[in-house]
Amino acid sequence: MKPISLPRTRVPTQVFATSEDAARHVARQVEGLIRQNAAIGRDTVLGLPTGSTPVGLYRELIRLHREEGLDLSRVVTFNLDEYYPMSPDDQHSYNLWMRETFFDHVNIPKENIHIPMGDTPPDTVEDHCLRYEREIQKHGGIDLQILGIGRTGHIAFNEPGSSRHSRTRRVTLDPVTRRDAASGFFGEENVPNFALTMGVGTILEARQVVLLAFGEHKAGIVRKALEDGISEAISASFLQDHPNATFVLDQSAAGGLTAISKPWAVGQVEWTSALERKAVIDLCAHTKKALLKLSEDDFRNNDLHGLVRERGPASSIGQRVFAELNETICHYPCGKEPSTVLLFSPHPDDDVISVGGTLIRLVEQGHKVHIAYMTSGNIAVFDHDAWRFTDFVVEFNRIFGIDSVHTDQVKDRVRNFLAAKQPGQSDSDDVLKIKGLIRATEARAGAAACGVPPEQLEFMDLRFYRTGTIAKAPIHPQDIQDIADLLIRLKPAQIYVAGEMSDPHGTHRMCAEAIFAAVKLVRKSGQQFEVWLYRGAWEEWQPHEIERAVPLSPEDVERKKMAIFRHQSQKDKAMFPGGSDRREFWQRAEDRNKKTAQTYDLLGLPEFYALEGFVRWKE
Repeated sequence: MKPISLPRTRVPTQVFATSEDAARHVARQVEGLIRQNAAIGRDTVLGLPTGSTPVGLYRELIRLHREEGLDLSRVVTFNLDEYYPMSPDDQHSYNLWMRETFFDHVNIPKENIHIPMGDTPPDTVEDHCLRYEREIQKHGGIDLQILGIGRTGHIAFNEPGSSRHSRTRRVTLDPVTRRDAASGFFGEENVPNFALTMGVGTILEARQVVLLAFGEHKAGIVRKALEDGISEAISASFLQDHPNATFVLDQSAAGGLTAISKPWAVGQVEWTSALERKAVIDLCAHTKKALLKLSEDDFRNNDLHGLVRERGPASSIGQRVFAELNETICHYPCGKEPSTVLLFSPHPDDDVISVGGTLIRLVEQGHKVHIAYMTSGNIAVFDHDAWRFTDFVVEFNRIFGIDSVHTDQVKDRVRNFLAAKQPGQSDSDDVLKIKGLIRATEARAGAAACGVPPEQLEFMDLRFYRTGTIAKAPIHPQDIQDIADLLIRLKPAQIYVAGEMSDPHGTHRMCAEAIFAAVKLVRKSGQQFEVWLYRGAWEEWQPHEIERAVPLSPEDVERKKMAIFRHQSQKDKAMFPGGSDRREFWQRAEDRNKKTAQTYDLLGLPEFYALEGFVRWKE
């Protein structure tokens, strides 16, 4: 769990292997401060964030309270922000979220908890914000402020343009921020336009600040906040002026920092084969030269003289990397002898979007392919689709003379619920079941388009997903056991896992963690198989990361697209498109597979129409 401290950042930065390690580290830091202050009879004043980033921190603090006797009775808290207008008991309220996620599970006195009130009347908002500032001052200021960072670079809701001296106030949310929040509100149109937020000046007065950032989708803005100068365009950059601020990152969020992405440009490095490959591919992109055309001067003029000196000459380096990448091209992904293959699909369409071409290839080559759909995906179906299918079943029963009394009752319940449903409201059990059925039938159709029959499909419906909202419960031990039982039953030669750790909604990450735990469990009994990681809809492996590249012909890509089209509820417009990319899933899949092939071509490798990339899981 020991972190790496990075050079060349404008704020001290610690990088942990996983977000869980980072959360445990910061929780211990909070614990130490609380215990230290309690020993001298002093309160501990904490500034707290919301969102997915601090969930692991809160869960670890709850564990410390329950299992190690951490007493939080002398803790005073001030939350960073709240949507406006927003009732404290609204399901989207940060007030309710903090109670359900943290406060209800520890012994912080209610009178010590402070959260901006989203239901403050408009004519008293300014007074409310002034009182919030005075309350912080009354308690002697904030000892430790925990922050996250948004894709606009905001800390709290201090959007681009916020002043270094800003205080608690009402703000207008940036369109990017509202788009990122859309999944939690079941649509961007339901996200409030305003928020109450602690100001940059207020945050900077905290005696200590820790900013948490996890996932690849945060890598770009983290790099700007840490390596570019201070700017009102990125409020997190103001932390460069704080005397006791630290960025705590996982490896994914740190991936864009120069010390991680180009360590040879920062200082002397120990050249490994993996780092050599990364550096040389980066050099090819920069010089626009193929691997076998790189010269000694290309290396020397781009901070790679050390690589030539230790592992050169240049021609040998280019040939070595060329040979390594050429070895990744694989026309028989599971060999030529028929075997059993198991593909884990977090959502009901990840299989065809991400691995559709390889699925087609495996089936054509005689392998028995099973697909395990790990969650129902029911929260990602529009209401109009649920109503359309409900209406279809009623009319189906009428046309064929089937007794439909119960069906009519369900239709009435669904109709009444949808008619009264409020923006962002969670679905009823009836609607969730209907939406889950829609996704399941689409999954069968998509798999059939790849040649996988319905009897080789597993619908696992893992427990952590069954919340009916975008927020997920922790992984249940039985989820892990169910996956282990499936592995034991099928005895696959290979499994494929969505290895994308920056899934905006967290499902891919949680599914992967559950699978890895199950794999470790069954390997204790001696069961062995290959584990290959693929990426979800949002991004592809980088060329230097790819360890297996499966070629796809134009016909393969068209067939893959037809399989994606079977998921009609996700076509044209997905409920949660993911980030700022507005392309349809079939467009993303086609573009990225072609781009990977183009990259291989530019490196001087064999030219293909498209490639699907994979990385071998390393325990």
